[in-house]
Amino acid sequence: MEITITDIEHIGDAARQFVDVIGDHRVFAFYGSMGAGKTTFIKAICEQLGVEDVITSPTFAIVNEYETNDRPIFHFDFYRIKRLEEVYDMGYEDYFYSGSICFIEWPELIEELLPDDAVRVTIAEQPDGSRTVSME
Repeated sequence: MEITITDIEHIGDAARQFVDVIGDHRVFAFYGSMGAGKTTFIKAICEQLGVEDVITSPTFAIVNEYETNDRPIFHFDFYRIKRLEEVYDMGYEDYFYSGSICFIEWPELIEELLPDDAVRVTIAEQPDGSRTVSME
């Protein structure tokens, strides 16, 4: 499936489309170059899911937890990970297999730890400035 984000003013519409198709999936691995809009899109998705907390990039914390009425959402940014041991030490399994939604930025750095049923989401910047979100 592909979703087009024409511009920042329409990111909420794209996030709503994304939420409408996530079904029972819980782990989402977001791929894309620096500046492609991964964090911005995840923020918009979280807002659609009812998060009222301030949503920021977990670059320095590695994981942020956001509350919803249903259950927490975990947002990871593995950009600064140097060794897989760091991910083991943080107890990644407790998050990935908790049944809560997990959004993962820079999953290529922990690829071998992703659950088999993780949804791979690629965000690609287009020449006109729009973004294409592909899910597999």
